[in-house]
Amino acid sequence: MISVENIGISFNGNYLFKKVSFQLKNGTKVGLVGKNGAGKSTLLKLLTGLIEYTDGNLIIPKGYSVGYLKQDLGEQGDNTVRDEAMKAFSEASSAEAEYERITKELETRTDYESAAYSDLIQKISDLGSELEMNGSSQNVGDVDKILIGLGFKQEELDRNIRDFSGGWRMRVELAKILLQAPDALLLDEPTNHLDIESIDWLENYLKNYTGILVLISHDQQFLDAVTDRTIEINGGKIYDFKVSYSNYLTQREELFDLQRAAKVNQDKRVEELERFIDRFRAQATKASSVQNKIKQLEKMERIQVDERVVDSMRMRFPEPPRSGKAIVTMEKVAKSYGDKVILKELNLIVGRGEKIAFVGKNGEGKSTLAKMVVGAVKGTGNIEIGHNVNLGYYAQNQAEELDLEKTVFDTIDDIARGDIRKKIRELLGSFLFKGNDVDKKVKVLSGGEKGRLALCKLLLEPYNFLVLDEPTNHLDIPSKEILKDALVNFKGALLVVSHDREFLRDLTNKVYEFKNQTIKEYAGGINFFLAQRKINQLDDLNEVKKPPSKPSKERANNDYQSKKELDSIIKKANNKVSSTERKILDLENKKSDLEEKMNLGTSSPDVFSQFNKVEAQLLEVMSDWERATEELEVLENKRKLMFS
Repeated sequence: MISVENIGISFNGNYLFKKVSFQLKNGTKVGLVGKNGAGKSTLLKLLTGLIEYTDGNLIIPKGYSVGYLKQDLGEQGDNTVRDEAMKAFSEASSAEAEYERITKELETRTDYESAAYSDLIQKISDLGSELEMNGSSQNVGDVDKILIGLGFKQEELDRNIRDFSGGWRMRVELAKILLQAPDALLLDEPTNHLDIESIDWLENYLKNYTGILVLISHDQQFLDAVTDRTIEINGGKIYDFKVSYSNYLTQREELFDLQRAAKVNQDKRVEELERFIDRFRAQATKASSVQNKIKQLEKMERIQVDERVVDSMRMRFPEPPRSGKAIVTMEKVAKSYGDKVILKELNLIVGRGEKIAFVGKNGEGKSTLAKMVVGAVKGTGNIEIGHNVNLGYYAQNQAEELDLEKTVFDTIDDIARGDIRKKIRELLGSFLFKGNDVDKKVKVLSGGEKGRLALCKLLLEPYNFLVLDEPTNHLDIPSKEILKDALVNFKGALLVVSHDREFLRDLTNKVYEFKNQTIKEYAGGINFFLAQRKINQLDDLNEVKKPPSKPSKERANNDYQSKKELDSIIKKANNKVSSTERKILDLENKKSDLEEKMNLGTSSPDVFSQFNKVEAQLLEVMSDWERATEELEVLENKRKLMFS
């Protein structure tokens, strides 16, 4: 159990919150909510011991382990995905190495009656018990199961983690924490970088988790599915409700309605007492009664209505100009990175006023196609933007791409044109940047504040086609609802990439699912898609929802060393494949550049010579790649046969 007793935290003399008390028992699953800047992430850091508190007391049992997932990416090594996740077992690995060292030492010692020999026997016995309890020999299997549950493919586990985006690397951090199986899990926005199926898997995992869970999330559906208690931080206080998020919203309003009614009755009583005192204060015959009334007033505990302190941004898109009937027409659109095909022969038309959602697992090409539509990424096929289309784009990492050294005001002022420049402060105020906030540098803003600033930029022009890639990342629930309401009332066409089911619900009227390099259209909203997906591909959904199950101890013990050796060989083979793929891509680029020079008709003999040399090198490396791929395939099949 973790106990928070009258905790207060202040910065430069100003209290973020004060006299906060609550207890977390084993099995408690708490949703921590509140507006951006209320102190949610600070409270999580407090529970981990990363920050000191000003007042009060924090009691965490000795030896109690706490796993903490923060929003920003921590330091990671130059490792494969699997090796980075295996860091979760660093303590177990040290114990295993010590166990092997003592075993070898005992093989050579003959002082069986000595105290030193007895100490070694006791130590190796303790280490053996510890390793058995931790299941260290099962670690590799558990790592693979959790990484695959979080969306990685089996063949990606031996790739270098630096080949992946920040979102995928955050999944590895989450995997490391889950693998440690701590007594308490503190998760700050764990779904920000997950697709719908990975969120389903994580939901199921957390439902079966038996320790303390404290979760910050802006995904209302995720909170409802996982938590059974809600703690809100608001105005420096906390409000503790023993219910899930949706029920908390209802109970909170009921509580304040009761408080308001009680205060109205108390105010009437106070007014009556004060009126009696004022009327009869000078009359000696009423002196005793007056004193009684005064004592009643003094003893009365005044009711304070804990009104919710809410500042909400105001967002309304400008009236868009009328466009042609077809906003975007795509014909035989495809995209590959080297030999890796992402999208293949796609045909799609976005009509005027349509609101479309792109959904599917990460890595299936949703963001890639969105970037191709806006011209940020090139592929093959034809993408034609329609007549009089004015396109606005919000990238998945839009908030991170802001100039960190600019102020909030300068960020907008530098791109504003015309009359809007006279209303920049008013516009920023509607996005909750008030007073001196506009002079803050972007680098000191929270994730939610950066997200709001990036969205503010979209209001500077009257767009009639918006392409939004994960626009709700880092936005709190009220801000998401306001953005959603603005988009529902937006008169133009909308293409949104999102994993947030609640945000998409009742927003879009067509869904495209990305899977296996192609897309499938669902002529309805997200509810229709989810219903169809569960009916048509129930096995797939069940597969990602299975919680990680541990292999038997006997099998793990027998196979561990063999698996370890084979994994090392597979890792080297995978690295060879990756290395040759990079060489192929580099040579193809060189070949393409030389072809362009030759097509101009002004090339020197040296260019033709270089072209022939590059072409010969390319053929040789392609042969190496084919051999390496075949070798890797044989090894992976061997692993499946031995350990499946």
